Amino acid sequence: MPVFSDKKFQIDSLDKKILSYLTKNARIPFLEIARNCNISGAAVHQRVKRLERIGVIKGSEFIVSPEKMGYSSCVYMGIFLAKANLYEQAVKKLEAIPEITECHYTTGTYSIFIKVYAQNNSHLKEILTEKLQKIPGIMRTETFISLEERFSRQLGIEK
Repeated sequence: MPVFSDKKFQIDSLDKKILSYLTKNARIPFLEIARNCNISGAAVHQRVKRLERIGVIKGSEFIVSPEKMGYSSCVYMGIFLAKANLYEQAVKKLEAIPEITECHYTTGTYSIFIKVYAQNNSHLKEILTEKLQKIPGIMRTETFISLEERFSRQLGIEK
């Protein structure tokens, strides 16, 4: 019986079990997953390839520690746009700023909410004055400095 269903694809409980292992450790060998799921390594490989093809798995990556690379400040910013129709233009400019690691179109007070890494307060000021404030359509920003990240995780997959 499918756990998640769509006209394009179905995800069953075995897919969810495989995803649960992969989201905890993307480097786990398929054979180890296969042993834990009582199926063949080839079956795990086929299911993972199908999950990639239908877009459930969006790839894998190594996560670089911003702190170890000299970026000690993690900042969230709400961005106020002069007009909503300037969103696409603003996002293209924001995407070109390497210190911005996330960008969200939001409801509520802000039009856009971004996550930024800066080396220090001076670098943050430079990002604000030399990059963000020069983007057409951005009226103002509101900045929130993260004092500590307690955890970061993938969406939990129930088996």
